[in-house]
Amino acid sequence: MRNKKKDLPYLVCLLVMPVLGLVYTLLNTDTREAVILSTTLDEWIPFVPAFIVPYICWYAFILGYLFYFWYKNVPTFLKTLGIIVIGELICFVIYFYFQTTVPRPELAGDGLFVDLVRMIYSHDQPYNAFPSIHVLTTFAIILGNFNIKNKHPFHSAFVPIMGSLIIVSTLFVKQHYILDMTSSIFLTVFIYGILFELYGVSAKKSKQAYLEE
Repeated sequence: MRNKKKDLPYLVCLLVMPVLGLVYTLLNTDTREAVILSTTLDEWIPFVPAFIVPYICWYAFILGYLFYFWYKNVPTFLKTLGIIVIGELICFVIYFYFQTTVPRPELAGDGLFVDLVRMIYSHDQPYNAFPSIHVLTTFAIILGNFNIKNKHPFHSAFVPIMGSLIIVSTLFVKQHYILDMTSSIFLTVFIYGILFELYGVSAKKSKQAYLEE
């Protein structure tokens, strides 16, 4: 950890997260006409309260692995955070001009899982659905994790498994539709291609040209 002291200033970049959260909250209203993007496949997906557990784990998953990326490889940390920031800003523009909503099921009975769903419903309005920021940020972590070298086998297995559970949980707890999920994945892959692939190739060429001078 002593060698990481020089990288501590990069953690300041994480302060952008609460700012993004504030913007999300401001847009998460029905002041604009909201559209429902449900499909036949969405109607076949049952409401499963137990999936609220991975849904809630998203909060620790994103922040925890951003710290992990910073510890293992600062460029990967910055690029992954860049995907999240750029992706969320694009989502905010879409929310402003094309607001969508997801009608929620009636919550009957008690129990831990139902109570947790009720808590999430009470704190998060059913708007800002397309694309899903839950899915976008989770998939950004999954892709970023591929670029971490010499990581423990636990992280190689845990990130895609837990990430997949978080992504599908958005459907089973009726927070998002399939179009919300797929649009987020495509958006994340597009930004990833720019920051990790195109930028990476450009940086390598610039370095090579500098060394040849």
